[in-house]
Amino acid sequence: MARSARKVGSPDGRRRVIIEEVSPEINCGRFPAKRVVGESVRVEADVFTDGHDSIAARILYRSDHHDEWSTSPLLPLVNDRWAGSFPVEELGFYTFTIEAWVDHFATWRRDLGKRVEAGQDVGLELLVGAGFIERAARRARGDDGKVLREICKHLRDDSVDMLERARVALEPSLAERMRQWPDLRYATRYDREPQIQVDPQRARFSSWYEMFPRSASATPGRHGTFADVEARLPYIAEMGFDVLYLPPIHPIGHTKRKGKNNALTAEPGDPGSPWAIGGPEGGHKGIHPELGTPDDFRRLVKAARGRGIELALDIAFQCAPDHPWVEEHPDWFRHRPDGSIQYAENPPKKYEDIYPFDFENDDWKGLWDELTDVVRHWVAQGVRVFRVDNPHTKPLRFWEYLIRTIKEESPEVIFLAEAFTRPKVMYHLAKLGFNQSYNYFPWRNLKWEIEQYFTELTQTQVVEYFRPNLWPNTPDILTEFLQHGGRPAFLIRLALAATLGASYGIYGPAFELQEHVARNPGSEEYLHSEKYEIRHWDVEAPHSLRNIIARLNAARRENAALRQDRTLRFHPTDNDEIICYSKTDEARENIVLCVVNLSPYHTHAGWVNLQLDELGLLPDQGYQVHDLLTDARYLWNGAHNYVELHPHVLPMHVFRVVKQVRHEQDFEYYSA
Repeated sequence: MARSARKVGSPDGRRRVIIEEVSPEINCGRFPAKRVVGESVRVEADVFTDGHDSIAARILYRSDHHDEWSTSPLLPLVNDRWAGSFPVEELGFYTFTIEAWVDHFATWRRDLGKRVEAGQDVGLELLVGAGFIERAARRARGDDGKVLREICKHLRDDSVDMLERARVALEPSLAERMRQWPDLRYATRYDREPQIQVDPQRARFSSWYEMFPRSASATPGRHGTFADVEARLPYIAEMGFDVLYLPPIHPIGHTKRKGKNNALTAEPGDPGSPWAIGGPEGGHKGIHPELGTPDDFRRLVKAARGRGIELALDIAFQCAPDHPWVEEHPDWFRHRPDGSIQYAENPPKKYEDIYPFDFENDDWKGLWDELTDVVRHWVAQGVRVFRVDNPHTKPLRFWEYLIRTIKEESPEVIFLAEAFTRPKVMYHLAKLGFNQSYNYFPWRNLKWEIEQYFTELTQTQVVEYFRPNLWPNTPDILTEFLQHGGRPAFLIRLALAATLGASYGIYGPAFELQEHVARNPGSEEYLHSEKYEIRHWDVEAPHSLRNIIARLNAARRENAALRQDRTLRFHPTDNDEIICYSKTDEARENIVLCVVNLSPYHTHAGWVNLQLDELGLLPDQGYQVHDLLTDARYLWNGAHNYVELHPHVLPMHVFRVVKQVRHEQDFEYYSA
């Protein structure tokens, strides 16, 4: 017996256009792609139909603040691939879809032109076209209807010469009017409506500076305050940072408090880890009393914003044993057979000063709501940027709930995910709504692995939802490269972070003062880590990197090419210790070319082989490269150019490319 055919629905068979392979569309529309206010969204799709009829297509889009669709045309590229774009001008979420239809008028017009060119009689064809125009006139509004009716009448007037009527029918202005009033009775609508998450511009471009407020005192041995942090703001602003990130500012638990260098037992006076949150003074909505008052905190937020700096606060969802929630909501924590609460572990490591939440408890919804309210509380204090500690250790759907809830109330809020975890988990967190993400940059040192990783981040679908924030160091990460490479190592990693990524950050003052001693061999933990003790930093030390940091941040602000990641391209070199890459703005008018010696120990030289088409340069075109760090200028020509970089002088060039240099005397010339 023959197998019965699979049942298929009965769509209107007159809708003949097929729409496939739409982008950007993340997980079949399950998650939004990301843009920032003022950007455009480039949409592509495969759009085709049977036979040889002409088709037309358009994008329909709207923000969540509007009910009506706006439209933008889709135009053919090649081989049935179509593309177009639409602007996103409001924070929040946009929705788009695609509509396409057989354009009978365009088919008629195309064939009419061929018939006229062949010298055929087109009198009857003109009457067919008049019918299309007459129906469009009924759909049209305003003057267009009147104009179309006049043209229709003209095409039917056989007292007018046939070729003159054909000329009118083929006028581009008529085709444009007809495109404005299409026949959509049998249009195909794409069956999904992908979303775009539209964030503040700071989500795409930002320069972060991390510091412990308790170490901000100008007086050695005294616990720092918010007022001390406020006094440090000019220093941070002069270096060009626009986000100041503070580790947790809440009361710190006393039970099982860690001592210096992560000792299991604290000595009298040891301040403990800020991530062991909660004590008699309060929990996640409280402030450590030695830092100041809520009024002091709000004053710091306002003072920072007055200098163009947003204050970022750490969100660490875990509790010290002394946290009020431990008594108020014991069911929020996992209990061991002896009745004690399970502390955090990463065997064989034990973190007895921290209790993780049990997100599988019966009151999980109450826990979700309370943690969301913690973020809501700090938004009310003026915080608009949050760095989230270890989000991959909490349920993924919880973050989707929290971020969506907060962004619906305050769409200007930005979340940075500190998730050094498996790629799929890291990417999923970004899809759920995190605006920026930590990543594997600290451990990518070799040329091939840098090129491979950043090609993945910027030239695959990942770029639609994952925004890397590059950190060469953190309080938890002192890489082997920084431990042993000296000052050149810090310069190399600084240059890479600040130019490979539109967003980057440093943990200071440890970074600019080149703190590099590990607690023990093979460890990435700092000796005398600020996580467990108060440090005094001499920010005026002559060996500080503050001046070169300021020049790099100035270059980032002044060059649109460095304020985004999508145009990052690598260029071949004949030396594996020299990496070369470029970024351009959308119009390729602003071009930044970076060349970095990846070895902190040895001078390296070689030839870069520029892919001129990526830079909008011609093979025989001379151009100037202006080093934004040293102000040196060089005349280059063509694709092949020589570089030599001394790590103990400056291991990098950050060039702005100036096109069409005609005469060597037009600028001050320094021989390479």
